[in-house]
Amino acid sequence: MFASVPLLSRLRDRYLFSPLRYLNALVFGLFPLLGYWLDALWLSLLVTFVLTPLLDVVGGTWNENPTPEQEAAMRSNRWFDLVSLIYVPMHLGQIAWGAWVVTTGGLSLLDQCLLTISIGLTTGSQGITIAHELGHRARAFERFLAMVLLTTVSYGHFIIEHNRGHHVHVATRHDPASARLGEHFFAFWWRAVIGSWRSAWQIEAARLARAGLPTWTWRNQMLALTAVPLLITLGLGITLGAAAAALFVGQSVVAFSLLEVINYIEHYGLARNEATPGSSSSRFERVQPHHSWNSSHMLTNGFLINLQRHSDHHAHSGRPYQILRHHEAAPQLPTGYAGMIVLALLPPLWFAVM
Repeated sequence: MFASVPLLSRLRDRYLFSPLRYLNALVFGLFPLLGYWLDALWLSLLVTFVLTPLLDVVGGTWNENPTPEQEAAMRSNRWFDLVSLIYVPMHLGQIAWGAWVVTTGGLSLLDQCLLTISIGLTTGSQGITIAHELGHRARAFERFLAMVLLTTVSYGHFIIEHNRGHHVHVATRHDPASARLGEHFFAFWWRAVIGSWRSAWQIEAARLARAGLPTWTWRNQMLALTAVPLLITLGLGITLGAAAAALFVGQSVVAFSLLEVINYIEHYGLARNEATPGSSSSRFERVQPHHSWNSSHMLTNGFLINLQRHSDHHAHSGRPYQILRHHEAAPQLPTGYAGMIVLALLPPLWFAVM
């Protein structure tokens, strides 16, 4: 249709290469509020697990990459950065609003649970995705905002383990965030959650040792990243009560579980070859696009600021989200992350498809 109507085709391409496309990333933050106002707190679950996967299939893929001229213009366009920055106060406000509502809103226990899950779906899908983007930036302020987002879902260690662990060891047996062939998600979840936290401590301890410092020092970032969520939970419990503290903990679990199911999808069954097999020190081939699953589904890449073009992210981790490229030679997921999450949560269906 678009190809036969040049004007529509040009308008489509202008939209898909513009910051407006990624304002969709802010939409998910509205569903918990909308569900509360409509007395339909299941709305976020319906959108996440039913409507978005269906619409993603209907919307199809968009595999085009920007030209060098477009890429240069998009890299220097600060409006793309604004999408990430706008989300931060939305994220913090939504958690604060949820804590207030479960304390004062007269919700039943079921509705409190639904609200907690709804907020966690937003803080996990949008919050951690945007934190991931900001955590790869060079500017200290943006990395600080990434830590703010991650500590408010009780997963602050991700910024250490992901950047200095996962990107080094991806698609090897040393990476807790790379799912093995035949491993179902629920086994992977335990290994990833515990293993990434342990890995972050080891990475930080090694950094301090190289600087001639002990592990137990105020300069250990893991101490602050671990303490802040505990202090938030305690503070909410003291000021607003147990329901507010439970909401914070609950949305954190939902959020980082959503992160780990996406980790599961991104590298499932893919492995780098050992460059020095049989040696005492494991060395692996350089990370290539075919070591990550790729998806260029149009709708969910708008929602997730191109996170699904993950093959290019691992090959070029410094690229900002708006210019990540589609790699046709990389393994392609049958649908976007929304549909793949549903499959991953149903292991027999996952294995049948994959």
